[in-house]
Amino acid sequence: MSEYIRSIDYKTELKSGSHWSFRARRGTVMRLTDLTGDANVGMLFYNPEDLLERYNAPDTLKCQHTFKLTKGNCLYSDMGRVFASIVEDDLGWHETVAGNSRAEHIEALWGKRDYQIHRNKWKQNGHDSFLVELGKYGLGAADLAANLNWFSKIEISEDGSMALTKGHSKPGNSVLLRFEMDTLVVLHTCPHPLDKSEEYPRNKVQIELGVAQPVTDDDYCKNFRPENERGFKNNALYHIGL
Repeated sequence: MSEYIRSIDYKTELKSGSHWSFRARRGTVMRLTDLTGDANVGMLFYNPEDLLERYNAPDTLKCQHTFKLTKGNCLYSDMGRVFASIVEDDLGWHETVAGNSRAEHIEALWGKRDYQIHRNKWKQNGHDSFLVELGKYGLGAADLAANLNWFSKIEISEDGSMALTKGHSKPGNSVLLRFEMDTLVVLHTCPHPLDKSEEYPRNKVQIELGVAQPVTDDDYCKNFRPENERGFKNNALYHIGL
């Protein structure tokens, strides 16, 4: 059991091409584990009390002076608040700039997707997966933002082009998030947009949810960057009276 976890109360597995959403209460922990290697988990965050507030990738990166995400980094909303902190990480690199796969990407690489023919082995894409989940909350394409891609690493060439690093995530690698405010979490397990595998990836991811230990004054994420201290103060102001 991690020092950041009080209890684990729920566990599930998602196959590739799946999507899911749930409301994480403040003080929830979520551990994602790559069960087969080379997984990709696309993820977005929204404030369930004000759905106009959502994850902001540029602010998350620039305020922490980083291009990658790992232990210590906080995941910011466009209001300067911290949705979640990365309290543990096996990999040291998760990306949040490459975006999302779309139907045309999937079809060009692995053929047309068709649930009526392929059933649970159909080839879903990240863009449509997000739209399915967002629709449950009255949101749509206009509400999409730049998403996280857990377990994925990209390399940048001298001409600025990006390529996915294959073999980056191994079976058993995990990342642990602690939610610092109530958060609507929307996720999928569709291929990374830069994945050029010969066949549509068939990976599995485990999700565990539970209760976090209280945040202390010497918390690693809170003190990882001066900007994170300000983010936690913004959260404290937001939660006054609750």
